[in-house]
Amino acid sequence: MSKLQESEVLAKLAAKALDDKKAENVVILDLRGIPTAPAAFFVIASGNVPSHVSALSDNVFEIIKKATGSNPHKVEGYQNAEWILMDYFDVVVHIFQKDKRDFYRLEQLWEDGVKL
Repeated sequence: MSKLQESEVLAKLAAKALDDKKAENVVILDLRGIPTAPAAFFVIASGNVPSHVSALSDNVFEIIKKATGSNPHKVEGYQNAEWILMDYFDVVVHIFQKDKRDFYRLEQLWEDGVKL
């Protein structure tokens, strides 16, 4: 399996982990066709309150760790849980509270990406 295929599998694992914990509006953006993109895939989802956002992040961590043995390179925003970013190099998981997602509008910023 190529590195990009592995990245797609990881993105889908993250999306399933989010869905399993009742994340809202889970989207996978394939950014491979955008030369300036910071990653091959963005996985974007919303949680209702900080504790839900944290639980979503925890489940992504656990599911990916069990399936692949991988840890995120970096995690940002976990303490406030308004927007948690989990960096798995080629896959970046963004978990927002709804108002923050509406404010930052990542789907619009990266609208040239393909939704999977």
